[in-house]
Parts: sequence; C-alpha cells; structure tokens
Amino acid sequence: MNTPIFLSAYDRGVTRAVPGGKDTWTIERHLNDLQVTCLAADPANPRRLIAGTRQRGVWLSEDCGASWRASGLVGPGVKSLAISPHNPGLWLAGAKGALVYRTEDSGRTWEEMDGFRRIPNRWWWFSPAEPPDRRPYVFALAPSPTDPNVLLAGVEFGGVVRSEDGGRTWSRHRRGALRDCHSLKFHSTNGDWAYEAGGTGGGAAFSRDGGRTWQKARRGLAKNYGVVCAADPERPEVWYVCVAPSPFKAFSKDSQAYLYRASGGAGWEPIGWVSHPLPATPTALVTLPGKPGQLYAGLYNGEVWHSANYGDTWRQMPFNLGGIWFSMLVIDPV
Repeated sequence: MNTPIFLSAYDRGVTRAVPGGKDTWTIERHLNDLQVTCLAADPANPRRLIAGTRQRGVWLSEDCGASWRASGLVGPGVKSLAISPHNPGLWLAGAKGALVYRTEDSGRTWEEMDGFRRIPNRWWWFSPAEPPDRRPYVFALAPSPTDPNVLLAGVEFGGVVRSEDGGRTWSRHRRGALRDCHSLKFHSTNGDWAYEAGGTGGGAAFSRDGGRTWQKARRGLAKNYGVVCAADPERPEVWYVCVAPSPFKAFSKDSQAYLYRASGGAGWEPIGWVSHPLPATPTALVTLPGKPGQLYAGLYNGEVWHSANYGDTWRQMPFNLGGIWFSMLVIDPV
C-alpha cells in the first residue's frame, strides 16, 4: 500500500506531511499568509484539491497541495467546500452569513445559490462560536454520491437542510437532525446513508433515506457535544463519532473527549489509543474509499492516529501537523 500524503487546515495556511524514505516525513507549510478554513478533494482525482479562506476566496491545487493558485470567490468568508462526485468542475462553497455559492467551471466564475436565502425561519439562525456579530455559516456541504440533484447543508447554528434540485430550492430543517451542525457527510458510495455530529440533541444523528428523515443516535454516548463523524467506505452501518462535554472542553488542554464506533445497530462502543476520556479531541475523522476498516483521526493538537481494523488498535503517525481544525485530507498520490 502506498503511503499517503496528509494535509490539514488550522488558522494560518495549509500544513502538508509528505513521506520520505525509511519512515521519514517532510512537513511543509503553504498559503501561510491566508486564514485557511477548509479543504476538499476531488473524488475523481485526489491530486486535485481546493482550500477555502476567510477573505481571500478559494484556492486550487492540482499536485496534491504542493502548489496553489487563486480560484475566485474573494470576499465571503468561506467555511465549507465540496466537489461534486458527478461533475469535477462543479464546486460548492458554504459561507458566513449562511450563504451557498457554486461554480461549474472549476472556480473561474461563481454564482450565489440564492434559493438558500429563502429557507423558512432562517432569520433566527446564529453562531455562538464567532462573536461579536454571531452570524451563522454553512459549516458542511454534502453532495449525494448517487443522485447529482441531492445536496445536504449543515448550518452552525441553524440546522440541516436538503435540496432535490441541485441547490435551486431547499427544505426546512430536517426533523431529527441536529441544529448545531459541526460535521455532515454522505456515505462515499451509498446515497441512502448520511451522518451528522453536532452540538445539540445528543451529539450524533443519521439518515437511511438520503437525508429526508433523521434519527438521533445518542444512546450510549458519554457526552453530547458532537465534534466530527465519518463512516466506513464498505459498510455504511459502521460509523464513528467524537463527542466532548462542551465546546470549551473540546478545544482545551483537558478535552475529555470520547471516540465511538457504531456497528449495525449494536450501539456505540468506545474506541481509542488510550483509555477514555482522550487527552486531545479528534477534530477530523477520515476514511478512505476502497479501504474498509481504515480510519485516521486528526487531533486538535496536530497529532494523527491510524487504525487499520475499525478502531480496534492504533498507531501514532510519526509527524505532527501543528493543529487541525475540522479539515484533514489523506491523499494517495497514485
């Protein structure tokens, strides 16, 4: 198996860990003058990556993050990105103010999806995480892997909404989903399954009908502040969630975080490399298409841990990314 390249976003720039010979790694810093908020990879070409920033728009790399160039959307504070699995030129960007933008030409021209402004009851959305203005933002965008017209969007703090027409119109908040959305994902190949981690309603929720209906999955979780989630690429009923007591604990030196695995209705079971609670919070969970059982956990303090057996055993990767804020990519360059 090829050794992957790791990239993370944390405040300033992008950190890149590149494997060398004899278990050595090179740590690189890119876009150091930018406040990078999020990363996304092209499902059809993992060498092709995009990065979102607070004020300087979207940036594109076509060489696994070794070099970058500006790709439009300057102005709005970009908070989330996604590349369509059906059309590599179609990118989505979620922004502060709870706005969604799209490009169909790989960033050359952008347009706002103004149907998002017409979602019922959005007037009360707000973000407790970013005073003083407390404007809400789209923290997660998830295109369906099987239906090019279906999109999910998660707002902190507002809810989870769904579009069935490529983003022209959107539903109200989906009942059963968590309103304080931190992580929202479709399964990589099964468009029926979707997953969420959030700060209200117990910490975790899932859907088995493409995001139409949701149910909370809090039973068995020690804490109820959901941080991040992921699902196994082969078995959609196997998924993972990190929870913490509160945002104050999750992003502190005494995180008291927990990492769990659910397996086909068997309930949550704790997994981790040390006894719970964990000393640092996993803020990114990554699974790899075509590689069942593989799970990477990126921690708030920059550590990366890897399991090859669904979280039963772990090894720490021999590098530190300096900090990880909800965005970590694990890229096989071949």
